[in-house]
Amino acid sequence: MTEERDLGEAQRAHWQDMYAAHPGMYGEHPSAPAVHAARVFHTAEARDVLELGAGHGRDALFLAREGFTVQATDFSATGLEQLRAAARAQGVAERVTTLMHDVRDPLPLPDASVDAVFAHMLLCMALSTSEIHTLVGEVRRVLRPGGVFVYTVRHTGDAHYGAGTNHGDAVWERGGFAVHFFPRGLVNGLAEGWALQDVFAFEEGDLPRRLWRITQTLPR
Repeated sequence: MTEERDLGEAQRAHWQDMYAAHPGMYGEHPSAPAVHAARVFHTAEARDVLELGAGHGRDALFLAREGFTVQATDFSATGLEQLRAAARAQGVAERVTTLMHDVRDPLPLPDASVDAVFAHMLLCMALSTSEIHTLVGEVRRVLRPGGVFVYTVRHTGDAHYGAGTNHGDAVWERGGFAVHFFPRGLVNGLAEGWALQDVFAFEEGDLPRRLWRITQTLPR
């Protein structure tokens, strides 16, 4: 457990350094999963959205521009500072709140307090399988009945799976970035008790990274 916490703290420092050295490093355009999530959230008539691992905010800001009220969390203070500045510049600051939070800790939200949750590559960070299950349990707790959860993860078909430093539990570190690569069985396990709507395979970036985009709904 101490080793997992140490790796997590090292990753927090790494991301802090990356955001400081490369402000707005992922650009202003939303990710493809965020565009999908907005469509799904609109269909579900969601209003309040929680984003986990928002970084400097390209997807949180897009969701705010789409009319949602967004709570954006991340463990990088630097990333969230950039998000708040961008929200003011884009005129959506009244629809975006930020909260520095490590997802290894319980979500600081009341039960059944949000309509939808979005997480792009957050669940495949340096988290153990046990921590991932606990986090999805927290997502379930804060969602209202019928709420939607859209998340993406790199999977074991990715070119970087098995490359670099092996931290165990399918976590591999390369270039300073630690990733938990998902087998399909983990996706299925996380969907137990949910309605699993979709598992969509896609690629992103120049490598390219290979990911799944998962959409699941909490029963009413």
